[in-house]
Amino acid sequence: MSRSASSSSSSLKRGVALGLGVLAIGGLAWFFMRGQGGAAGQPATNPWNAPVPVRVVPAEAGNLALRLRAIGTVTPMAAVTVRSRVDGELLKVAFEEGQMVKKGALLAEIDPSLYRVRLAQAEGQQLQNRAQLKNAESELARYQTLFAQDSIARQQVDTQEALVNQLRGTVKADQAQVDDARLQLQWTRIEAPIAGRLGLRRVDPGNLVSTGDTEGLVTLTQMRPISVVFTIPEHQLGEVRQELRAGHTLTVEARDRDDRLSLAQGVLRTVDNQIDVATGTVKLKAEFANDDEALFPNQFVNIRLDVRRVDAAVTIPLDAVQFGSKGSYVYVVSDGKAHIRPLKLGAGDGDRVVVEQGLQVGDQVVLEGLDRLRDGRQVIVVEADAAAPGLPGHGAPAAAAGS
Repeated sequence: MSRSASSSSSSLKRGVALGLGVLAIGGLAWFFMRGQGGAAGQPATNPWNAPVPVRVVPAEAGNLALRLRAIGTVTPMAAVTVRSRVDGELLKVAFEEGQMVKKGALLAEIDPSLYRVRLAQAEGQQLQNRAQLKNAESELARYQTLFAQDSIARQQVDTQEALVNQLRGTVKADQAQVDDARLQLQWTRIEAPIAGRLGLRRVDPGNLVSTGDTEGLVTLTQMRPISVVFTIPEHQLGEVRQELRAGHTLTVEARDRDDRLSLAQGVLRTVDNQIDVATGTVKLKAEFANDDEALFPNQFVNIRLDVRRVDAAVTIPLDAVQFGSKGSYVYVVSDGKAHIRPLKLGAGDGDRVVVEQGLQVGDQVVLEGLDRLRDGRQVIVVEADAAAPGLPGHGAPAAAAGS
């Protein structure tokens, strides 16, 4: 047998073996599919084509308040580090830590002995110079009489007038010295410059204090009213400024860190004069009466700013809105299928959003079960209190859970 005939025979055998292998694999696949089809011998259903359980909510008509959400920090309207304005020994501390005090209340007292002596010295010097001035003025009056009688020279009168003016300046300087000494003595009584709550005492009686102490005696923070500083994105600034220019009062709600409990209600007071280019945000300040002191300085709070109200609007939950390359859209259920519906959105309050175009009141919008949907996919609508596999927050039936 020639070499070419032997090669052809080997190729034919390999082809036959390959064909038999393909037939065997096909038979196994058919058997597997038949077995999966159940006892009735029906073909198995492709899970990617099965109806998807979804939960829907209707598009509603109503009024919606445009509410901006932000995070802020409680900032006191005024905070003072109380320092001594004179040097000396701290004799007495007249406050309790954490005490609420009024403006002008006595907080501490410095030893006033030295400053009383200085005041007495200044007053004595003032009396001495006043006596010299009085004597010089009497001499000037006598010289002027004698000059009118042509009994003395004009130069003598001018010299006496210069002396009187000099003594008058000295007396005026003495008065300044007396006022300064009296002021220094007054500063030995340290009084509250504002009304507020005191912090922890930093110096005990008996210590020497000076005007150069950086820590001071105590801090004093105004609690009523109090402010909150928060930021909003720059693209939301226009709506806020428009309402402020119209003279509207914008309500601000401060909530706790977990955004569960409402702490206080206040009003928006001012907007910063520039945008932070690094973050693209602008600072706003709100004021709260804080009569119950629910807000504490440097406390972190969640802010809700009510900007305006939209009446007779079509609204849906914000969680139902999807965002794609062509814009925002939702899935609307009709005739047992889910269909994509493009939307034009308006104002929102954080939970619900206004639909300006794309939906009518009563349209059934898919809220849960969105991850497996596509346009035209068959769906099974599940009631809100039903437990259905495939929906977030719902597991297996009770019997399966107990097994």
